[in-house]
Amino acid sequence: MGEVLALGAALCFGITDFVSALLARRVHSAAVALVAQLGGTAVILVAALLTPAPSVTPGALGWGALSGIGTGVGVAFLFRAMGDGQLSVVVPLSDVAGVVVPVLVGVLLLGERPSASCWLGIAAAAPALWLVTRTGRGLPTPAGSRDGLVSGLGFALQFLALVPVDPAAGLWPLVASRVASVVTILPMLLAARAPLRMPPRLALAAAGSGAVGTLAITCYALATRQQLVAVAVVLAALYPVVPVLLGLTVLQERLTRAQATGLGMAGAAVGLIALAG
Repeated sequence: MGEVLALGAALCFGITDFVSALLARRVHSAAVALVAQLGGTAVILVAALLTPAPSVTPGALGWGALSGIGTGVGVAFLFRAMGDGQLSVVVPLSDVAGVVVPVLVGVLLLGERPSASCWLGIAAAAPALWLVTRTGRGLPTPAGSRDGLVSGLGFALQFLALVPVDPAAGLWPLVASRVASVVTILPMLLAARAPLRMPPRLALAAAGSGAVGTLAITCYALATRQQLVAVAVVLAALYPVVPVLLGLTVLQERLTRAQATGLGMAGAAVGLIALAG
């Protein structure tokens, strides 16, 4: 069940990315991110009020807030890359760093011991993510490489900080996470002087995208309670596959040879990890 939840998280993360990318063609991407996070916050707040939470401790809320800070840092550096035209460098570095760091933490600090099949799947996942997202041919600049690594560390923190959360806190740590992400993103948006106004139809789509993103992080948090962190992170982090597939089917985009190889490796990674379960 943990694998299914992690893959559900990947699906929702991927849909959020795809919709947000389409919206960013019409309005400033930072505004899309803020409205999405606000929409996600509203949804998780309502869900938290309806979900039993016998023990909401400051520690649980603190871990949730730390996860949200990671989300904000990851998004902020991705947006900076968009402005510098370094997205084709940042996204692959961010995705790989966001996978490798939690896996190392799980094995070295949490004492997790994935099976041989899981290790093969994990080993296939990192290059698969690189190939699926690596569409540019330019050489990485130092700034692009730095932004990619910092973004990846932010998303790694997003994943790792939810692991120690006590299930008795219900969904309130995720509320803290979404609020913290808004607070983290807001200064970046103000610094960019991005216009916040957008047509109601686009604002609704952005808010809906954020709601799906909140469902993604909820699925991931539930997956970590039933599966090794290393496995849950790898499966959830395969979300870049979803925008690629949607681009092929919805936007009629062309698949590069590298992306085709990456998709095959991603499928092999999921299969190997599923065999271990």
